[in-house]
Amino acid sequence: MKFLADMGISPRTVNWLKTAGYDAVHLVEEGLETLPDDEILVKARLEERVLLTVDLDFGYLLAVSGATLPSVILFRLGNESYEIINERLAEALNRFEQDLATGAIISVSDRDFRVRQLPI
Repeated sequence: MKFLADMGISPRTVNWLKTAGYDAVHLVEEGLETLPDDEILVKARLEERVLLTVDLDFGYLLAVSGATLPSVILFRLGNESYEIINERLAEALNRFEQDLATGAIISVSDRDFRVRQLPI
């Protein structure tokens, strides 16, 4: 599984994913800090990457597009430190790998996970 981290995700999370053996990139690594949200989705889709974000706009953009990919993991946490994101991400990957492979938005909160299959 491959990942693309949006600007709200710490580069430390990307490093953690790489250490775990995943192919992961951060927008800042590629000089794409100002890339518009719709183009971030296109990049993730073309590169077959799961988008990691804290930005609610991506769920809306996917819903109105009718697209089946890319999958998005949306973090909605009280504490968005990289340690907490990494912990919740590890659990999401363990539980929802198949959903992510086929196209889903996984909303991650402090208490639970919500899965919405794409298209919405």
